[in-house]
Amino acid sequence: MDAPVEDPFAVTTPDALEALYDAPSLQVRSKVGTRIGPATRAFIAASPYCLLATIGTEGLHVTPRGDAPGFVVVADDHTLILPDRRGNNRLDALRDILRDPRVSLLLLVPGMTETLRVHGRARITTDPALRAAHAAQGKEPATLLVIAVESLFMQCGKAAIRSRLWEGRSRAPGVPTLGALIAEHSAGASDAAVVDAGIPESYRTRLY
Repeated sequence: MDAPVEDPFAVTTPDALEALYDAPSLQVRSKVGTRIGPATRAFIAASPYCLLATIGTEGLHVTPRGDAPGFVVVADDHTLILPDRRGNNRLDALRDILRDPRVSLLLLVPGMTETLRVHGRARITTDPALRAAHAAQGKEPATLLVIAVESLFMQCGKAAIRSRLWEGRSRAPGVPTLGALIAEHSAGASDAAVVDAGIPESYRTRLY
């Protein structure tokens, strides 16, 4: 195997990295929340698809999870329930969680360019009542993840806009706006109307 080529342009320190980018705005710095409020519940209820990120002794994994909107259930203001539907039975994510409970979720809503990022710790359960409550098409999940939410925040829609992910598809009615979600996560530090008013211009002028 050839020796790795040394990159003279490699970025190797936080200071060097931050020097390449503008400083994040106050809105960005304050948008992280710890509670699943009403607006966040509505977003999660509208999501039919998410990506689950885990870490274990064999490395990192990102696996897709999906079902009818609302398949990720809010148990309370700090807890999510994620049923494990049938897949390929590799169990990569579940094996990881047995060794390291830290997880991240990226939840998507069709037609909405913004996404919800959730970080927390998960445990695997076979609770009979939960399995029965989360049955789909007459089949109970073998296991469920109970996720204790530690932080959550909205990711802006620039990546989805650049990729034209939802081109031609409008957001479903009733899904909260980005401003409403950021206002909730920041405990009112950001004004929903102000955020929503500024988003179109930001997306128009700051995609690249």
